[in-house]
Amino acid sequence: MLFNGLSRRRFAKLAAWSALGISAKSAKAAKSPSSAAIGLSKSRLATFPSHFRWGTATSAYQIEGAVNEDGRGPSIWDRFVHLKGKVIDQSTADVANDHYHRYKEDVQLIKQLGAKAYRFSIAWPRVFPEGTGAPNPKGLDFYNRLLDELLANGIEPFATLYHWDLPQALQDRYGGWRSRDTSRAFADYAGYVTRHISDRVKSIFTINECARLVQAGFGTGIDAPGLTLPQKEINQVRHHVALGHGLAVQAVRANGRHGTKVGPAENIEVCIPAIETPANVRAAEIATRELNAGYLTAILEGKYTDGFLAYAGANAPKFTPEDLKAISSPIDFVGLNVYVPNQYVVAGENGNPFALLPFAPTFPHMDSNWLRIGPEAMYWAPRHVAKLWNVKSIYITENGTSAADEVGADGKVYDIDRIMYLRNYLTQLHRATSEGVPVQGYFVWSLMDNFEWSDGYEKRFGLYHVDFQTQRRTPKLSTSFYREVIRRNAVV
Repeated sequence: MLFNGLSRRRFAKLAAWSALGISAKSAKAAKSPSSAAIGLSKSRLATFPSHFRWGTATSAYQIEGAVNEDGRGPSIWDRFVHLKGKVIDQSTADVANDHYHRYKEDVQLIKQLGAKAYRFSIAWPRVFPEGTGAPNPKGLDFYNRLLDELLANGIEPFATLYHWDLPQALQDRYGGWRSRDTSRAFADYAGYVTRHISDRVKSIFTINECARLVQAGFGTGIDAPGLTLPQKEINQVRHHVALGHGLAVQAVRANGRHGTKVGPAENIEVCIPAIETPANVRAAEIATRELNAGYLTAILEGKYTDGFLAYAGANAPKFTPEDLKAISSPIDFVGLNVYVPNQYVVAGENGNPFALLPFAPTFPHMDSNWLRIGPEAMYWAPRHVAKLWNVKSIYITENGTSAADEVGADGKVYDIDRIMYLRNYLTQLHRATSEGVPVQGYFVWSLMDNFEWSDGYEKRFGLYHVDFQTQRRTPKLSTSFYREVIRRNAVV
């Protein structure tokens, strides 16, 4: 009867305190010891290289809103979200975070984090409403204002040219990425933008997540333009996206100011040795090369692997030697969007170079079911890229997690699950940099809650909570965590 009314959790806490010789009252009243007292000197923290860039990231369509203002043309996502049943909560990004009007406020959010870098994307239909033809001066004016605001606040801008918002006019005219005409149009757009922003932007990413935009937009149809094509056409779409990247690299080179750097931002298929033995590590490397053969491998090697072509067979894309030469135009860095372990790998048997292991139903995940928790992905993704292709400069262009993010009675969001996720992934990133893997910077996804594509506003990835009715931005506990990481340049 002694424990009636006492929860097991409360009892366990009291028992733990008792074992340490601390009463419940004294534990509550005890002051937190200083970092020095518990051995958290700077020398013992997982410190990153002195030049390491800490940043955050967003994309145009997910935050800007103002879809019909100042001459912006419609994108494939504008049409897609207004189709019934395409977005889980039936929402649209017509307003989103209203960043188009609130960009100065949002730049201050970045500054308050202490972040010195910001990765944003430029909306192609805002600059070229028809995809090609006459540019829209008011569209570029917005990005000029944003860039000036960032620089005035000591924040280095990193621009992404394409984050999925293809002008609808190109979808209607050419079938979008089903045609190499879109690849050429993208290069023209890239050259125009670079010519006007490279006086202030020194790092430009071409295309964000080819793997996602191709498979989800043209394979499963869950993303815009919502197509479900046969595999041969999917592979051709991927080839045209790769070609668009390569032609855009050439356009950036031709139009950028001296010192302008360019590269892709890709969510590669991250292959992890299930157990770290030499044989399994080698198998994971081979798997990384082959499972990314349709895009990143082609960019870095200038060819499609024999394995990829044999597997594709009659579904292989049509291409020319000139295509491959353009696709493999020299790049300055590789951006990696790392969220999950895509594959756990062991050495193969019977002549197979690797074997992919199944995920058990009990494998842990975050608020989004697809977001499996595998911090080691943050080590192996950049390590493989550096070793396989001798890449000398890598950025983690996205990493973060959705969380339930319930607002407490005090109006605050105590997102300790997000902190857990980030801390563990950053620990693995530190393992990589401490071993000499050339990661130059990290951009957390995302600055603030936003429109999460087919999930609408149901999933929240931001460091800042957004009330989409009032547009109020409120820092979550994770902002304090990330601010401290930046301040110490270390995992905390």
